[in-house]
Amino acid sequence: MDPMSQFLTGPRAQAAFALRVVMDPPFCIDVQDRAALTVIIAIRGQAWIAVEGGEPCPLRPGQAATVRGPAPYSVTDKPGRAPTVVIDAGQSCRTPAGEHLELTMSHGLRTWGNSPSGQTVLLIGTYQSSAAAGQLVASGLPVFAVFDEHDTDPALRKVLERELTHFGLGQAAALDRVLDLLLLHLVRVAADRADGIAPGWAAGTRDPVVARALALLHELPSAPWTVAELARRAHVSRATMAARFHTAVGQPPMAYLTQWRLALAADRLASSTATTAVIAEEVGYSNAFTFSAAFSRVYGTSPTGYRRSPHAPKMQASGTLTNEAKT
Repeated sequence: MDPMSQFLTGPRAQAAFALRVVMDPPFCIDVQDRAALTVIIAIRGQAWIAVEGGEPCPLRPGQAATVRGPAPYSVTDKPGRAPTVVIDAGQSCRTPAGEHLELTMSHGLRTWGNSPSGQTVLLIGTYQSSAAAGQLVASGLPVFAVFDEHDTDPALRKVLERELTHFGLGQAAALDRVLDLLLLHLVRVAADRADGIAPGWAAGTRDPVVARALALLHELPSAPWTVAELARRAHVSRATMAARFHTAVGQPPMAYLTQWRLALAADRLASSTATTAVIAEEVGYSNAFTFSAAFSRVYGTSPTGYRRSPHAPKMQASGTLTNEAKT
């Protein structure tokens, strides 16, 4: 199972934050929510998006943008505008002076902004957890990317807008699925682009030798893989496998395997009551001690500490600007 498929079946595919934003100029939304990944679609009007340290980029109707966290970014009607709204962790919103805006900027079902019929309409979906397989999915995208209208599926855009504006049974689950499909589509587009994609698992799928190795690692992460065995399965030399994998993915095969195993383990910790020893064996570690040491090096906490952490994907981010607040 590749990172995208793991993401779609894992806990981060649940309870994503989705919102229809309606704004009239002047506006500048300073987003400091530290979310793992945000998808923005322009429906009407024009907005400019600027990621910290980057140049502002326009987003026109039909275009989509993805922003990888946790760095802040801004959404504004024109470059250089001073912030008028600040979005903090948990999706709480305020003025730069600290005045809360949750109620004054709420306009019914999942709709938020400074005008109920704003000139600019954006659809925003945010995956708030920064954990595990979600990071691997995000690594298939640049820190900031804009996708033209022909790069996005108009049917998905329409379904997303309909679900955001019409209440129905199972709406939250439907929004999750639509956002997941939209994200999958954009990651595929990014991977298929001729240039501009950063090294990572998505870039690796464009090299048939590396793609074969990735498929093996994803399918059987607990197997005792070596570079030599991956090379044998792909019918190339060990040196060729090592070089091509590192070039495409940005790290050696065994380093990627460790990352993938720990990502799967983080999912299991967040979504099950399985013991550390059981999870360690499932992802290919010989004992719980070795697994715990590796997990702590990467995530900065023990498996038990991670499971209790509010950042674990089974936990929904807290805050006043929740999906429920829009209903």
